[in-house]
Amino acid sequence: MPKDETIMNDNLIIGRNAVIELLKSGREIENVLIAKGEREGSINRIIAMCRENKIVIKNVDRKKLDFMCGNANHQGVAANVPAHCYSSIDEILEYAKSRNEQPFIIICDEIEDSHNLGAIIRSAEACGAHGIIIPKRRNVGLNFIVAKTSCGALEYMRVARVSNLASTIDDLKKKNIWVYCADMDGQAWCKTDFSGGCALVIGSEGKGVGRLIKEKCDVTVSLPMCGNVNSLNASVAAGIIMYEVTKQRLGL
Repeated sequence: MPKDETIMNDNLIIGRNAVIELLKSGREIENVLIAKGEREGSINRIIAMCRENKIVIKNVDRKKLDFMCGNANHQGVAANVPAHCYSSIDEILEYAKSRNEQPFIIICDEIEDSHNLGAIIRSAEACGAHGIIIPKRRNVGLNFIVAKTSCGALEYMRVARVSNLASTIDDLKKKNIWVYCADMDGQAWCKTDFSGGCALVIGSEGKGVGRLIKEKCDVTVSLPMCGNVNSLNASVAAGIIMYEVTKQRLGL
C-alpha cells in the first residue's frame, strides 16, 4: 500500500498525510485517534493542529487501531468524520419557528453507545422533535453505526454538537424552554405537563444524567420500574417519554 494513500472505512480516515489534509480542510471531525506511544515526526504536527482547532484526541492501543483500520497502514493515526453534517442550536430553534411550533429538543448526556443514539434519533424524528443536542466529549458522535441504526431518520433530524452542555441548558432556559430530566426519583412521566418549549435530557446507559446537568433541569420525570432491574435502556426510556410529549402536543 502506498505510504500516503487515504483510506476511508465508512467514516474513518487513516494515515498521517491524509489526516493532516483533513485537518487543513476545515471539515467537521469527530475525533482523532492516535496509537499510544506515537510521538515522532508528523504526529506532533497533528496533535498541535487538533489542539489549535479544539478537536478531541483519543489515545488508543495500537492493536485496537489496527483492528479498526482493518490492519491497513494507518501510521499510528486515524480520524473519525461524521456520517452527517451537524446543525447549530439556532438552526434547530429556527426550524421549530418555521413550523409555528414550540421547540421540542432532545439532549443526550454522555450517550456512548452508537445503537442507542441511532435509536433515539429515529424515535425523535417519528415524534416530531425539532432537533437533538449532544456534547463533544464523552458522547458518541454521528458515526456510521448511528446513521445506520437511525434507519434514515438522521437525514431529517438536526443534531447540534456543543462544548458545554450545562451552559447550553442555561441558554435554552433563557429562551423560555423548560428542561426535563429523565431520571429516577422524579414525578410520573405521564402526569407531567410538557406544554410549551420542551427539552428532554436523556442520560448515559450506566450512570444516567450527570449531577450538574440534573441540577440544571427544571423537572425530573421518571418511569415506573416493576421488575428486578432498576433502569431501562436509554433509547427505550427516551422513546416512551418522547411519545408522551407528542401525545400532549397532539391533544390526544
